[in-house]
Amino acid sequence: MQIERILKRWVGILPLVLTIAFAVPTYGADCTLQTQIPAPQREELSNVARSLVSKVQGGDIAGLRNATLASVTASFDGIANSAQTLKPQIEQAGLTVDTLIGFAAASGQQEGQGAQFFCGTADSSTTVVLSFPSLPPGQYALAIVHATGVSKPQQISLILAKTPENQWKLAGFFAKPMMLGGQNGLWYWSEARQYVQKGQNWPAWFYYQIAAFLVDPVDFLSSTNMDKLRQEAEKVRPQDLPGEKSWTVNATGDTFNVTRVDTSTALGSLDFDIDYAPSISQAAQLRDPVEARKQAIMLMTSVLSAHPGLRSAFHGLWVHANSGNASIFALELPMNEIPGGTTATASNVETLQPGK
Repeated sequence: MQIERILKRWVGILPLVLTIAFAVPTYGADCTLQTQIPAPQREELSNVARSLVSKVQGGDIAGLRNATLASVTASFDGIANSAQTLKPQIEQAGLTVDTLIGFAAASGQQEGQGAQFFCGTADSSTTVVLSFPSLPPGQYALAIVHATGVSKPQQISLILAKTPENQWKLAGFFAKPMMLGGQNGLWYWSEARQYVQKGQNWPAWFYYQIAAFLVDPVDFLSSTNMDKLRQEAEKVRPQDLPGEKSWTVNATGDTFNVTRVDTSTALGSLDFDIDYAPSISQAAQLRDPVEARKQAIMLMTSVLSAHPGLRSAFHGLWVHANSGNASIFALELPMNEIPGGTTATASNVETLQPGK
């Protein structure tokens, strides 16, 4: 999905210290939520986090490097690139430290053994799990900073490590938008539930995916709320989503081989994004701008006929005709410019399609 591509664009990952993976870790250690951290340490961690993000705001990459753990600076390019990309988005933002979590990796961890940290309150009302495939012994903290008051507010997650000199240094840097299409993750979660109640699983599924992306600040953090969200989403996963199998959309007089569906905010508003592999005759028609537009609109109408809930869930539709890895035609239209249709049907076929 596009949200995955956004994440790759915005995240700076430090492979020397933290390499995020999906294997289940087997090593446990201590973890402390923000309310359990002593006030002087909370203030110290908050000040360090704000100082680091302020360096990003000011474009002080040298200062950011100097504030980074020595063992990490050898792979600092990822942080530098992410910070430079993020700067114009947050340079006028107000900064708030939203979350602090402390965790300590003890000695005795075997090489290649994962580290998992369970954080909870005495009444079990809050449960958070941090999972890493590898983590050297030491004292760490996760600080999540919200940069708001700008057109594209961001959530910036920092892994801090305590040095032998009792200084907190940057050991990991991650950033994500707080909103997509002008809405936050809780809004998408609520709207997804509304679509479920209407039996409209396609818009519900994509809204759940956006909600999960926005609500979860980093891949290595999970919580009871995130688990609940993902469980809700899996219950409505559409069976006909293109992936290993393409999605054949039959319109009046033509058939379209849809290889991928996605979401897009390329033009600011939230659009639904469709890729298809044109047949030889369709590719020939795409050389004529008038015929190309007609073809794209026919596919748009057919998709909306198959899944009418998409019409209210998205601002518009993108259609991309691709030949191999090359795009040979693209068109975006708002929903009110796409005519209705009732003659389309859609089915999943066994033909395997190359991944994108």
